Amino acid sequence: MGLESLFTNLPEVSKPIKKLSLKEKLIWTLVVLVLYFVLCMLPLYGLSPSYVSQFETMAILLAASFGSIITLGIGPLVTGSIMLQLLTGAGIIQVDTKTPEGRKKYQGYQKMFSIFFIVFENAAYVISGALPPTNPGWFNIMLLIIQLVVGGLLLMLLDELTSKWGVGSGISLFIAAGVSREMFTNAISPMIDPRTQLPIGAIPKIITLISHGNGSLAFWPFISLVATAIVFIMAIYFSGIQINIPLSFGKVRGFGIKWPIKWFYTSNIPVILTAALLASLQFWALMMFKAGVPLLGAYEEVSVGAGKFTQQPISGLAHLLQHASMSSMFEMGMSIDTFTSILFYAGFMIVGSVFFAYLWINVGKASPSDVADQILSSGLSIPGFRRDKRILEKILARYIVPLALLGGVTVGVLATIADVLGALSRGTGILLTVMIIYQFYEQIQKHHMEEMNPMMSKVMG
Repeated sequence: MGLESLFTNLPEVSKPIKKLSLKEKLIWTLVVLVLYFVLCMLPLYGLSPSYVSQFETMAILLAASFGSIITLGIGPLVTGSIMLQLLTGAGIIQVDTKTPEGRKKYQGYQKMFSIFFIVFENAAYVISGALPPTNPGWFNIMLLIIQLVVGGLLLMLLDELTSKWGVGSGISLFIAAGVSREMFTNAISPMIDPRTQLPIGAIPKIITLISHGNGSLAFWPFISLVATAIVFIMAIYFSGIQINIPLSFGKVRGFGIKWPIKWFYTSNIPVILTAALLASLQFWALMMFKAGVPLLGAYEEVSVGAGKFTQQPISGLAHLLQHASMSSMFEMGMSIDTFTSILFYAGFMIVGSVFFAYLWINVGKASPSDVADQILSSGLSIPGFRRDKRILEKILARYIVPLALLGGVTVGVLATIADVLGALSRGTGILLTVMIIYQFYEQIQKHHMEEMNPMMSKVMG
């Protein structure tokens, strides 16, 4: 049985028979969102009540709900995508994504890698003891693994359902929903944190502290609100920056359009992949430590109250990636260790975003060559230049590559600022949400334009 036969037997969501209207796409998107929240609320049967999440700070970036059947969220899906991109970039797997057959083959590889990592990472997470069963034994371990694998496969199919029947990407939709929920909770929740005996939400916390005469302690909750607002404003500002290349139709004189090349040229892909890589490194660091091979760092148990303990990295790469916030630095004092951790975290976010931005240009049909083919196939050309792909590709390369790299640097810096200042959610999550909502708005606008004028679908590719 060849790869083509294997790909056709993989679980798949069929495409709609007829072209869906914008209203139908929005309804399907809402259905997927509701199903995602249902999966978040389905607890794992047989999970020990003493379970404490090890990666709560990364849950939001993986659209995960620890302790539910989607405990690892989109982590395995994104890990599979990263591995496939690295293998295709290195030439180990050769797929011509410029042809319909090649794109179909690439999608088959991507689904196969996703399924493999859904099984592999969930099994490793349970077997390592990160998700302890109520009663020890292989039956209970396998029961947890089966539930997690089913949840991962359902999430994969929901992502595919969104891309074929809804608007945008399911992965992006899940991340935006999770981040929005966390920010809403951290901003206005009146629930009391048992560790501090203060409200969880920043606004109720500020009011409580000021009313009790502790105005100085309200400084950092206020800073978290300010940091969130700054990152939102800056992300929206950079999302609107673009270079417009004038194009004209060769057969229609006096009529042309502008081809936009945005500052965030690769959208939210680099920051998603960087965040997923960061989460995977922390995940494997703990797994290797529990297995007695602390190559990525050592951990120690830290009490979180109620007789429960969590694992905290104290050395190695895992410790360096566990960034410190400004509030903790002022509380515990500045040290070389915390300063080094902040610099290392910032470098990792910036370099990772730049690397994946450049990689995505070449594998995501976004290179100057791919864009030139798209422009020429639409019957467009740059006024004053010959209709030649080499000339068009050279002109596009002047803008696409620099903007993609600058966009990667920008998201890395903004994510670091938000995390260090202690924003209402992880900086990466806030950036993702802003870009996802902005992209969602643009896609709705595009679908609306296509419905108003069917000819625009051909022009816009």
